[in-house]
Amino acid sequence: MALTCFGPAALATALAGFADMLAGRPTAARAFARIAASGRFGGPEDSPERRAGAIALARRLGIPTLDEAPAAAFSWDGAVLRTDSEAWVVLHEIAHWLLAPDGRRHRRDFGLGAGPETGRKPEADGDRCLDEPALAAEEAEASLLGILLEAELGQPAIHAFLEQNWLEGWQRPSSADYFAAVVDRLRAQGRIDRDGRPVLSLGDARAA
Repeated sequence: MALTCFGPAALATALAGFADMLAGRPTAARAFARIAASGRFGGPEDSPERRAGAIALARRLGIPTLDEAPAAAFSWDGAVLRTDSEAWVVLHEIAHWLLAPDGRRHRRDFGLGAGPETGRKPEADGDRCLDEPALAAEEAEASLLGILLEAELGQPAIHAFLEQNWLEGWQRPSSADYFAAVVDRLRAQGRIDRDGRPVLSLGDARAA
């Protein structure tokens, strides 16, 4: 499905309309407000500073990193995170690391199968251990958590929000309902707080 292209006026209308449909769901509304406001941090172009911020977060969490492209092997090989990617990609992989239980942190690409940037796809697919519904649910959670990590670091998370299809069909209440449901799951897992901010602690380094 082709993504909707948003000009400035259309984007402002969509953001306002989506926010209205989140009324009465405070955590989802606050999370969305943080994403919408992140547009003030700049355009979609990546920068060394953004990438450095993402890598610094990985190291703060105790995630070993390697300055190599995922295409050389895996995004996560069970021991190290490859970081020669755009900042939002690194943050998306950090989100996967946060969400993965201990038993999957030792699997290539977290036991989810090969990602778009993975080079050794057959091996990554061989490590997959989730069925389609579980995989789809975790991918949605990692997508949104990674976007919220971008906003937390002062990066323009709105661009990943658009690219990862969250605002497609924004006129339909089901789009806001889906967003709120994923927010609720992240909140239930303790990954975000009531204001939609990522919850990060030393406990996240349990299996690093």
